[in-house]
Amino acid sequence: METRLDRFTAARAELAVPHPSGKLVCVACAHRCKLADGSRGVCLVRGRTGNALFVPWGYTAGVAVDPIEKKPFFHLLPGSRALSFGMLGCDLHCAYCQNWYTSQALRDPAAGEVAQKVTPEELVAAAIEHRCAVITSTYNEPLITAEWAHDIFELARKAGITTSFVSNGHATPEVLDYLVPVIDACKVDLKSFSPKTYTALGGKLQAVLDTIAGLVERGIWVEVVTLVVPGLNDSPEEMKTIAAFLAGISPDIPWHVTAFHPDYQMTDPPATPTRTLLTGAEIGRAAGLRYVYAGNLPGSVGTLEDTRCPSCGTTLVRRAGFTVLDVRLAPDGTCPSCGAAVAGVWSRTGA
Repeated sequence: METRLDRFTAARAELAVPHPSGKLVCVACAHRCKLADGSRGVCLVRGRTGNALFVPWGYTAGVAVDPIEKKPFFHLLPGSRALSFGMLGCDLHCAYCQNWYTSQALRDPAAGEVAQKVTPEELVAAAIEHRCAVITSTYNEPLITAEWAHDIFELARKAGITTSFVSNGHATPEVLDYLVPVIDACKVDLKSFSPKTYTALGGKLQAVLDTIAGLVERGIWVEVVTLVVPGLNDSPEEMKTIAAFLAGISPDIPWHVTAFHPDYQMTDPPATPTRTLLTGAEIGRAAGLRYVYAGNLPGSVGTLEDTRCPSCGTTLVRRAGFTVLDVRLAPDGTCPSCGAAVAGVWSRTGA
C-alpha cells in the first residue's frame, strides 16, 4: 500500500535486526514488528522494501514555538521556549487522543496527511532564530520517527540546544540506547496501571514501565504524565499503584496528574473534576514522590502548578498554567533558602 508519505522516507538500518525467518524486526517500539518484504509495521509509517527498513525522514506535519511547560516539563529549563516539531503516525490508537489528526494518520480516514519538506539544518536554524533553548519531538509518537529526531538532535546539541521527546513510552531497550547520545529529556505518558487498559489502547503496560525505568537508568531526565480519565483510570487504588511504582524507581520523578476533557472518539466520560486531581496529588506525595503537579485546570489546583523545595517547602518556580511567573531557583539547581538540591535540568546543553 503506497501512500503520499512514502516520498518522505529513507532507508536506515539502526533500528532493524534480522529474524531467523528472514523477516526484519523493527525495534523502534515495543511491538517489534516482524516485516516481510513489502509490509508495514503497526504504525504504518515504517516498512520494509527489499532488505531495507524505510523510515520517516525529511518532513514535518507541524512546527510551533511553545513554552516548555506545555509539554509538560516543569523541571527542564523553566520558562524557556521549545521548538516543537511533529510527524505523522503512532503505534497506539487511544480513543481520547488530543493529537489524533496527526497521530492517527494512515489509520483514520478523517486524519491528515499534510507534510512539509524540511531538513534538520532548517529546524535547528529555526530554533536558534526563535531563541529556543529546547527542541522537542512531539505531536505524534516520536519513537516511530526516532531516526529523524536523532539527526536533528545531533545538530541541535552542537548548537547548545537541549533535546527532548514527548512520548507514550512504548519503547525498546534498543531505541533507548540509540537515543542516549543525543537526547536530554523525555516526557512519558503512563496512561494506566492496567494491562487490560493498555491492550485496548494497542500497547503493553510492561513496556512503558520498563521504558521509565530504562530512561532513569540511562541518565535521561524523565517526567511522567497520567491523564486522569473518569471511569478509566481515576480510582484511588490505580493512582496508588502508579505513584508507588514511580517512587520505587525514583522519588525525584515529577508526576503530573492532568485533567481529561472529551475528545476524538471518547466523548461520553465527563471532564475530570478538580477534586480527583487533588486526590491524585495527595496520593503521589503519600507515596514519597517529591514533585507532584496537577495540570489542565489552571487556577483551580492551588499551589500544585508550582515547584517547591522538597526540604523546606520554599516556592521555587511559580506558575499559572503554562506561564512562569517567578523563578527563585539558584543557577545550580539548589534552593536559595536551604541549599537543598532540586532534581532537574537547569542549564542548557553545552552551556
